[in-house]
Amino acid sequence: MKRAVEYGVTLLVALDVCLTYVFLYLPIVVLIVYSVSASRYALVWGGFSVEPYEKLLRDPEALRALGNSLIVGVVSAGLSTLLGTLMALGLERGRAWGQRAIEVLAYLPIVVPEIVMGVGLLLFFVQVWRRLGGDVGPLPTVIAGHVAFSISYVMVVVRARLRELDRSLEEAALDLGATPAQVWRRVTIPLLMPAIVSGALLVFTLSLDDFYVTYFSTTGGSGFKTLPLYLYALAGRAGVPPQMNAVATLMLLASLTLVALALIVQRRHPSPLLPSPSEGRGAGGEGEKIGYRGDRI
Repeated sequence: MKRAVEYGVTLLVALDVCLTYVFLYLPIVVLIVYSVSASRYALVWGGFSVEPYEKLLRDPEALRALGNSLIVGVVSAGLSTLLGTLMALGLERGRAWGQRAIEVLAYLPIVVPEIVMGVGLLLFFVQVWRRLGGDVGPLPTVIAGHVAFSISYVMVVVRARLRELDRSLEEAALDLGATPAQVWRRVTIPLLMPAIVSGALLVFTLSLDDFYVTYFSTTGGSGFKTLPLYLYALAGRAGVPPQMNAVATLMLLASLTLVALALIVQRRHPSPLLPSPSEGRGAGGEGEKIGYRGDRI
C-alpha cells in the first residue's frame, strides 16, 4: 500500500512538471511555427514559407529598430557593467555608514514593477532633464533608463562571485610585493571576469527585450523605436502581419543564446572556493596555522 501511494505521488509530480512545461513553452513553439507561415496574417497558417523573414529584412523600419536596439543594448550594458561592478565591490568590501540602506536601494530596481519605474523615469526626464538641458532626444534618455534598471542585475551577479573568492589570494599578492593597484588589475579583476561577462550578457539581454522602460523613456511620441516597440506597433495594426512572429522568434533566439553564453562562461570558470577551517591548520597541531609566506604563526 505504501509503495502504491509513493508511486501515485511520483506520478502526480511528474504529470504536474510536464503540464507546467507544456503551459510555459507550447506558446513559444506555436510562435516559432507560425513565423514560417506563408499567410498574410500572423495568426493564420498558410503553409511553410520563409517570406516573413525576407520581408522583415527588407523593411527599413525593422532594420532601423534593430540598429537602435543594438546601440542601446551595447552602450547600456557597458555602462551598467562598469557601475554595477564598482557597486558590488563597494557593498561587499566597504564598511560605510548606512550600508544596509544603500543595499536596499541597490536591490529596488529588481523588485519594483517595471511599469512603475518607467513612469518614474518619464516624470524625471520631462520635469528635470529637459528643464536642465533642453530637448536631448530619445536615445540618451532610453540609454539612461536602461542603465538605471540594469546596474542592480550586474551588482547581484558580480557580488555573488565576489563572496566566493578567497581573500587570501589578494593578501598573498600583497605579501609578495604587489601594490593594491596591481592586485586589483592582476588578481581581483581576472577572478571576477566570468561574473562580469555574465552580468554584461544578462543586462544586454534585458535591454534587448525591454518594453516598458523603453516606451516611457522616449518621453512619448518621438518616433524612436527599438525591436520591442516595433513589435508593439505591428501588433496594433488592423491585420497583424507575419513579420511580427518573425521578429519575436529572432528576439527569442537572441535572448536564449546570450543567456546560454552567460551560463557557459560561469560554469567554465568556477570561482576559487573559500578555504575550509581545517585547511588553515599546519602539521604541528590544531592551533598551528601556516601564514601566507609559509611562516608558522
